[in-house]
Amino acid sequence: MRPTARTLLSQVAEEFTEFDPPKERPASTDGPLGWPGYDEMRAQAQARTGETESVVTGTGRIGEADAVLLCFEFGYLGGSLGERTGDLIEAAHTRAREERLPIVALVATGGSRMQEGMRALAQLQRVSRQSALTRAAGLPQLAVVRDPTTGGGWATLAAGADVVLGLPGAQAAFAGSRVRPGAADPAAYTVEAQHAAGHIDRVVPEAELPGVLAHWLTVLRSSTGSRQQPEPAPVPSALPGPTACGRLPDSGAEAVARARAAARPRAEAYLEAYFEDRAEISGDRCSGADAGMLCGFGLHEGRTVAYAAQCGTPTRPAGYRTAARLIRLAGRLRVPVLTLIDTPGAANGPDDERAGAGPAIAEVFAAVAEATVPVTSLLIGEGGSGGALALAAPGRLWATPDSYFSVIAPELAAAILKRDSAQVPRTAEELRLRPQDAVELGVAQGVAETAHEAARTPGVSGAVRGGRAPRA
Repeated sequence: MRPTARTLLSQVAEEFTEFDPPKERPASTDGPLGWPGYDEMRAQAQARTGETESVVTGTGRIGEADAVLLCFEFGYLGGSLGERTGDLIEAAHTRAREERLPIVALVATGGSRMQEGMRALAQLQRVSRQSALTRAAGLPQLAVVRDPTTGGGWATLAAGADVVLGLPGAQAAFAGSRVRPGAADPAAYTVEAQHAAGHIDRVVPEAELPGVLAHWLTVLRSSTGSRQQPEPAPVPSALPGPTACGRLPDSGAEAVARARAAARPRAEAYLEAYFEDRAEISGDRCSGADAGMLCGFGLHEGRTVAYAAQCGTPTRPAGYRTAARLIRLAGRLRVPVLTLIDTPGAANGPDDERAGAGPAIAEVFAAVAEATVPVTSLLIGEGGSGGALALAAPGRLWATPDSYFSVIAPELAAAILKRDSAQVPRTAEELRLRPQDAVELGVAQGVAETAHEAARTPGVSGAVRGGRAPRA
């Protein structure tokens, strides 16, 4: 059985206070179209659900954070959007902006209300306008896709949110079940399919929903405060690698070997060491997800920091687009960004080219260049050509002792120069691949010290040697 709107609100939020309804519209018989029996339909829906419209709005506490909630009642005419629904949603967004609160939309709707015709469909423009104003105000918008979420409700309230969660098995599609092609596979219209396609961040069992929403709002809580420019994210300390005491490599070949070592710390280890808590986004909102790119928001010393971290694999187009999505979202929320760079290069197979590898990399270059918040970058492993450089912040890039940056892999450079494999070490030396070389060449600001080395430097957190210290 589908829970009612108020049952769901009681499950996810405490101290829910419903908003007073907006000013009533002038009375008309059977709505703006004079649809025969529409008044009776609404009366029956109200008697059945106890609601006067398809959405319930108000404020509530989810975990330790207050939020504005919009919860659809599917039992009221299929949760459809009419003019009065638009009134309630607009008023809720206005309150969220006035009180600087995040919005959580619990969506279950079949789309626009037929009995109100184009007057109902036009509410999608109105809802989108309110969402855009709230986005411009720097306030997070979370959506929960319930069963079903179709039509304009999916295309605006749900899919347009900053973070989209979905309940298992729920229908999530623009096309409702009665208007799809007859031979269509029903599985293609589910939350799970949308998650695989990169349109939903996470599938969440209903019993876990209150905790997941509370977690997200806790991580994003500091993003709803000041609209001033945030301080840059501090440079993470280098984690101890396979060599002792963070010794810098003596040669380019050694730098490459250390960066490729299986025992070297990877992105997950850096994120675990840097953040007290974090929540991940997933998917590029157009084609899929890349498990080799971790993106999300975390708490570092109580402050929200966004992150995009490569995991040492060739980065796929979906990974680059997800990183660009993260950087732009962080800009809207006024949250500093940390990027961790570690890839042998961009994935370049036929499928990757068809998926737009070049345009996806260009999108990340643009997102970093246009970022309205500070971006801090740390090279933690391989820095393979433009596929790595795309995530590097100009003037705010540091490197670890177990890393290298190169215009091209030394093996490929040797092949281009028609050198045999014995000449690869010589080529690596000529390319100047060591992390200290990147500092001397002006590409990196410095080499990040390991935590124990930083601790020996009085008054310095995450100390940097061989270059300038991090600055605001």
